[in-house]
Amino acid sequence: QVQLVESGGGLVQPGGSLRLSCAASGSIRSISTMGWYRQVPGKQRNLVARISTGGGATYYTNSAKGRFTVSRDNAENTVYLQMNSLKPEDTAVYYCHAYTGLDYWGQGTQVTVSS
Repeated sequence: QVQLVESGGGLVQPGGSLRLSCAASGSIRSISTMGWYRQVPGKQRNLVARISTGGGATYYTNSAKGRFTVSRDNAENTVYLQMNSLKPEDTAVYYCHAYTGLDYWGQGTQVTVSS
């Protein structure tokens, strides 16, 4: 079992920045990949970025490239998503995800980009 707790969401103006954090606990040695997804009401949950817990390889979707950075602190069992140049269309609930062969999700944190 893996437990994930997100923090760092909130309201930000267009062009602003936010950093999301995801603290993992439990069977963390079994985690191979961690990532961030987002979801707006009525739509499916979509990948934003992910990072391997081993070599640190990263992957970004087109919407995140150049603006978002995913990173990890293995000593703190924490993954971050630094989001810059935020746009209104980035407004969503952001979920932390961990993969061990099974999928684990955090409770989600709301990010609202609005003036």
